[in-house]
Amino acid sequence: MEGAGTIILHVNAPFVPLALMYLGKRLVANKRLVGYWAWELPAVPPEWCFGLPFVHEVWVPSRFTADAIAAVAGEVPIRVVPHPVAARQIAKVRTGRSEQGRFTALVVFNMASGFTRKNPVAAIRAFRQAFDDDPSCRLIVRVVNANLYPEGFRLLMAAAASQSNIVISHAEFTETSVDDLYASADVVLSLHRSEGFGLVVAEAMLHGLPVLATNWSGNVDFLTSVNGLPVSYAPVPATDPQGTYDQPTQIWAEADTADAALKLRSLRDDPNMRKALGRQAQLEAAALFGVEKFEQNVMKALNL
Repeated sequence: MEGAGTIILHVNAPFVPLALMYLGKRLVANKRLVGYWAWELPAVPPEWCFGLPFVHEVWVPSRFTADAIAAVAGEVPIRVVPHPVAARQIAKVRTGRSEQGRFTALVVFNMASGFTRKNPVAAIRAFRQAFDDDPSCRLIVRVVNANLYPEGFRLLMAAAASQSNIVISHAEFTETSVDDLYASADVVLSLHRSEGFGLVVAEAMLHGLPVLATNWSGNVDFLTSVNGLPVSYAPVPATDPQGTYDQPTQIWAEADTADAALKLRSLRDDPNMRKALGRQAQLEAAALFGVEKFEQNVMKALNL
């Protein structure tokens, strides 16, 4: 629509000029332009400066991303507007395999988002340290777009080799299957090296699940020792064979798998802890990430 108004550009900074070219001058004229950007390292690449002159404001999903962009943003305002997470997920009743005598941990990641960044191999190591081949415990690793990085999938399979209590799943993904996975789990693991936000962490919390996640980057905005189990880490150079995050002069996190294993065992052994953390996680996530909350954040940001 031509005339005054606001355009929110859900493309990262380097692609803003192309997006505006596609939209055309007549549509963009007299508009307030907002860039909704996300990044997963402490500093943004130099090419992000290309998009800044075109926007009046930048929205980001976390303080971590805000800090990364602030270093190059100059006078452009930055506002944290967390992602909404589908409210329908809150109502899903979680059954939990532990109720049937099998403690189930879940890892969910997208190969397109970066195998090294998501670091599922660390989750497998932590599970093996915690439970070895104990048949009363199970780890499900759900990978989306496994074919996009065959070497990563090979490393994933090698890490789980000979473990009958580790299941690698890469079938077609649907919203129903996601809900079913969360419903079957007792805990979600995310031993990522970095997150711009932490969507899987937020989704798991909305499902009433306790989460073990690396205590660094975007998810520290909402995952705390009150509603989950943050995992300690060591800073390491950000090297990425896939290339997207290959910035060895920057750092990201290497989760402490021994700490994660200890916390996994404590959850396995204490059903009351699982339930208490899950309830608190769901309450806080519903308040932070519900669609109504997102609408309020957007209306406030737009002064409406």
